[in-house]
Amino acid sequence: MKILIIQQKMIGDVLTSSILFKALRELYPEAELHYLIKKHTFAVVENNPMIDKIIFDQEDFEGAEISFLKFAHLLRAQNYTAVIDAYSKIGSALLSFYSGAKIRSGRAKWYTRAFYTRSSTYESTQVNKAGLAIQFRLKLAACLGLDQSISYQPKIYLSDLEITEAKEFLKSFEIDLSKPLIMIGVLGSNPQKTYPLSYLAELLETLIATSDAQLLFNYIPSQLAEVKELYKLCSPKVQAKIFLNCYAKSLRKFIAICHHCDALVGNEGGAIHMAKAVGTRTFAIYAPQIETKAWSFEEDKNHSSAHLQHFKPQLFEHLKSQKEILAENHNLYQNFTPDLIKPDLMRFLKNLAPYEV
Repeated sequence: MKILIIQQKMIGDVLTSSILFKALRELYPEAELHYLIKKHTFAVVENNPMIDKIIFDQEDFEGAEISFLKFAHLLRAQNYTAVIDAYSKIGSALLSFYSGAKIRSGRAKWYTRAFYTRSSTYESTQVNKAGLAIQFRLKLAACLGLDQSISYQPKIYLSDLEITEAKEFLKSFEIDLSKPLIMIGVLGSNPQKTYPLSYLAELLETLIATSDAQLLFNYIPSQLAEVKELYKLCSPKVQAKIFLNCYAKSLRKFIAICHHCDALVGNEGGAIHMAKAVGTRTFAIYAPQIETKAWSFEEDKNHSSAHLQHFKPQLFEHLKSQKEILAENHNLYQNFTPDLIKPDLMRFLKNLAPYEV
């Protein structure tokens, strides 16, 4: 049996969909499992022993860019038994159809339904403690016998060398690994998913007052202006705890650094998912338009989150769709004041002991 999973999207989605490989490997240990992704997302599935082959979107097996039609021919030549289209857009649906696989599964949409042999709807009822996003991916593969009620969590596989090099990198900045080290997710994937910097600065004051932590900021060079803005909003006491110039120069190095952190605190998104996948505690601040039940694992002492709707549900009563919530994004964020989050954050920070599974 040869199975292809398609996820031509962002890093968090590629990582989340990777749980299918563990589930399928347990059910079909002899199957050949391939993953079709964008090249820039490779870092989160590199070294994953459950995946037999990574295929980069619209590249041949030598790494040369090819046309969509040639790429479709390349996939068809693989003679897949099944294709699970976790992306489920028109392009991936066409690739699924043209693959010739007898089993083709994707999300039910009026413009793609004809390309699949099985279409699944996204459910809002949670039967899997890992979250609706993982539950839905398992549902897509139910045609292969997967049980969507079983909980799976994404995992990133780091090599011993990567872990050692990240440790030495941190030490080169005179970071004391015997003390708590916390990564701060400063920015969301876009402004509509970014907690106001002035509010975040206030949370960092609470964080430093609650724990003897050292702080790292998660950012890339193009985001330095916003990061410096946050830094300037912090008191000298907090600034003294921030290692501003200690940042990862690649996604894989960021993941390895996260492995050494006691926690990641900040905007919910790809960084939170990656931290979870290497066994690092997380405290996620959700954007108003994002549902916690879609992306959060069952919360415990290792993972916690904050969402405005939990504190002020009345603000959402007249908003009937994500589009309406997005239109009110700025006002909703202004209502998401630090005093709402601080009690939960302080409980989370109370004991930054070694991670407990």
